[in-house]
Amino acid sequence: MVEAPRTRTAALIACLCAVALGLSACGEKDEPVRVVPPAVAGSAAEAGGMDALIKEAKKEGTLHTTTLLRNWANYGGLMDGFEKKYGIKVVNSNPFGSSQQEIDDIKRNRGKTNAPDVLDLGDVFAQAAARQGLLAPYRVADWDRIPVNQKDSGGAWFNSYGGYVSIGCDNNRVPVCPVSFADLLKPEYRGMVALNGNPTTAGSAFAGVYAAALANGGSFDTIQPGIDFFAKLDDVGNYNRGNPNPEAIARGETPISIEWDFLNLRHIDELRGTGVRWKVSIPFDGSFSQYYAQAINKYAPHPAAARLWQEYLASTHGQNLRLTGYARPVLMDVMAKDGTLDKGKASRLPTVEGGPPTFPSDAQLTQALRVVRENWDAAING
Repeated sequence: MVEAPRTRTAALIACLCAVALGLSACGEKDEPVRVVPPAVAGSAAEAGGMDALIKEAKKEGTLHTTTLLRNWANYGGLMDGFEKKYGIKVVNSNPFGSSQQEIDDIKRNRGKTNAPDVLDLGDVFAQAAARQGLLAPYRVADWDRIPVNQKDSGGAWFNSYGGYVSIGCDNNRVPVCPVSFADLLKPEYRGMVALNGNPTTAGSAFAGVYAAALANGGSFDTIQPGIDFFAKLDDVGNYNRGNPNPEAIARGETPISIEWDFLNLRHIDELRGTGVRWKVSIPFDGSFSQYYAQAINKYAPHPAAARLWQEYLASTHGQNLRLTGYARPVLMDVMAKDGTLDKGKASRLPTVEGGPPTFPSDAQLTQALRVVRENWDAAING
């Protein structure tokens, strides 16, 4: 959080006190930033500036990431771009993992050279990691431009990109594609409706349950109706426990998928030439948006590279690369105003009804995840 500037009166009092104490310095200028090692630097300035940070990161030569699918929010383009720009090798482990597995990884591998340096987490999981003291506070250069509700006040994480829960559908296998959660209960969708992951551990699936709750009388305070919806979906035989990845969709195993719009939209490109005609809609009865947080492992084996990666993701270039993967950059509105947004790529995103998105509070997210973890298995597998 940026400290408010002092008033002239406060500055004068400080000056008089300094004179009274026989101190030589007096004035309104900020004190110089104390330069510290990258492992404890809370900003590029504290690391000696961007040039110094880049130099130290290049010395480290490696960045360890985890659970980053190349087709997820254009992480393939981001990892390739980072390697090319800085000559730092990106080693990505467990690409099919979940947010909770990321947290488990940094706990299990603390002190090891192969531990993840950086994390990509659903907001509720980022908050949990921060509460457990697992994250290193760091504010990127564009920190002040990130909306207040999209970053941690203590600097532990910031959101980089996000999207809306959407319904994807193979229109070649499904004559009439669903456009709402209510539609998904229709008998013609028997065995077809898949959710991307388990909502107790995966942010995308958790968001799907939240959206279903909003479509069925729930609210940010009440996610149980979303769990009840999927239990009903299972009872009528429509719930499909498969993983709606491009390969499964091409084989006809998961013809309908509930997941982030940036994933469903990406499937359109991935499935060209496979006989799949993939359509994407944002359910009008359950519009839910959320963003993904970026954070640094407090005990990152490559602390300078970790901080440089955060700067890269928050840069104008990195934010526009998100649009390549159909994800909505967190600085989208700011960049649209200053003329740096890639308007061509932004125009490909689907229209959302209902005006600007609203977001659950930290407390609401935490409570909702607790309810899902307590009740999901019994509702779906009981």
